[in-house]
Amino acid sequence: MKPADTVEEFLTSLEHPHKPAILAVREVFLSVPGVTEGIKWNAPSFCTTEWFATFHLRAKAGVQVILHLGAKVRAGNGVTVDDPDGLLAWLGKDRASVVFADRADVAAKASCFTTLIRRWIEHV
Repeated sequence: MKPADTVEEFLTSLEHPHKPAILAVREVFLSVPGVTEGIKWNAPSFCTTEWFATFHLRAKAGVQVILHLGAKVRAGNGVTVDDPDGLLAWLGKDRASVVFADRADVAAKASCFTTLIRRWIEHV
């Protein structure tokens, strides 16, 4: 089977127990002006001027998105993002994850997640 060229192709063939939540998270990303998508690191990923978010489709529970600062390591002290809703789980100074239990969880957190995406993009 050949790798998917587009996110649409990837998602059409994706068999995942949380596919409805994955589709809902994708909608949230694409609702933010300037955000585009592609396949990077064998998963749907999102970018503006640089790749900044990638689905981690092998997460053990729910749907996990990794927020990062792009494909290249950057010098500096990392990133600080205001997260009053506590969505971020920090994985390092330059990356964090957000986990959604299911589609209903995405819907409940969509507004907060949209704000978080906009804040994260400021650092990309």
